[in-house]
Amino acid sequence: MELLYESVQLESLVKKDEEFVSKVLKDDSLTFAEKILSLKRIDEERKIAYKDEIVIASPDLTMATDGTGPLAVKIFNEMGAEKIFDPKRVLLVADHTFPASNERVSAMQKLMREFAFKHGVYYTESNICHQYLLDVFDVPGMLLLGADSHTVTAGAVGAFATGIGSTEVASIWISGSTWLRVPPSFKIILDGDIPKGVYSKDIILHIIGRVTIDGATYMSVEFTGPVVSKLSIDARATMSNMSVEMGAKTGIFPPDEQTRKFLEEVSRKPMYWIHPGKEAVYDKELYVDVSKIEPTVAEPFSPGNAREISDVEGIEIDQAFLGSCTNGRLEDLKIAARILEKAMKEGKKVHPRVRMIVTPASKRVYYNAMKEGLIDIFLKAGAVVTNPTCGACVGTHLGILADNEVAISSSNRNFVGRMGARTSKVYLASPATVAASAIEGKITDPRKYL
Repeated sequence: MELLYESVQLESLVKKDEEFVSKVLKDDSLTFAEKILSLKRIDEERKIAYKDEIVIASPDLTMATDGTGPLAVKIFNEMGAEKIFDPKRVLLVADHTFPASNERVSAMQKLMREFAFKHGVYYTESNICHQYLLDVFDVPGMLLLGADSHTVTAGAVGAFATGIGSTEVASIWISGSTWLRVPPSFKIILDGDIPKGVYSKDIILHIIGRVTIDGATYMSVEFTGPVVSKLSIDARATMSNMSVEMGAKTGIFPPDEQTRKFLEEVSRKPMYWIHPGKEAVYDKELYVDVSKIEPTVAEPFSPGNAREISDVEGIEIDQAFLGSCTNGRLEDLKIAARILEKAMKEGKKVHPRVRMIVTPASKRVYYNAMKEGLIDIFLKAGAVVTNPTCGACVGTHLGILADNEVAISSSNRNFVGRMGARTSKVYLASPATVAASAIEGKITDPRKYL
């Protein structure tokens, strides 16, 4: 069953009595992770789930992609299972290489498609899974487990979302539950005024550079502080998405007025409105004065290699990629389109040496971008606009880099060979920096175009 623009209102799979729910939500000593896993556990009906405790929990939704789903289907069949515990708690997405780039990929997608139709689970194609989840399913207080590490994106709306393996997905399809260790928590306090030309991508790259790529391993990262209220859900999704790049189990923005507006727009209601307790104990805390952050770029070959734009400005590029589950949302496309539009008024377009690839994150984003004239701007500026897919980001199609080519990308990873040849290099940056660099043919400070 494919849903294009509809919202699906899922009810919490685990029902707790009102007295226990109220006790958990009001407990000032508990972190976000402790509260939500207390409400989702099924092994102990009325027991608080404290840090490091192993709990058995029932996820409200599980998700797998064409990169992980075929293996889950294979394992499901090998286990001799005949039916899924609840088809309306399962989503399969063909997004990593869609449309299929070769016969092998096509066969895997066919396997997944036939499985989805046979069992009546939710299925979609040409929607990047994490954006599709935001478009259709995600709500505060849900437990979302996906066979993709960037499932953490849903933390933007106050959901506990994390990545799991294909075998685990298959077991949940059968049993409806799995085990989780309650993660320790890491509070990141965002303070100050966001400078001109600095976006959520710059902020999260700056944070990863300070924390390091394993500085939050298996931790629940809670983003707090005065700056949070100024960040849109699109901006929060970028930061939750990349929290896994510092090792986090999940990256949470506790729900607030921005979240409430989002729910009104998508016609959905929260499962639980969870806030960490005022007296909660954190294993780590980090204070970030965003007013001191410059446009930031992560050098190859790690998202942790964060550098201020002045350190890398002038490096020539062959490709500029705008898209992915990190920065392919409508807000991101608007930021880049404004810069390209300004450049065209000055007689500039995408540099003749550069391929600029624009990939909206979902069909809904694509549709809204067309309505607002953004696609027209990209095409007139000389960019190529693709269907929603992970292709360029994961180096499977629609933007593969050749030997020794250099790309600036709004995606989340720049590992060796991530977008193509092992000798290629990928620099991670905000949509604004990607657009400015595409115009100049080299890594460029976007503030000159703002």
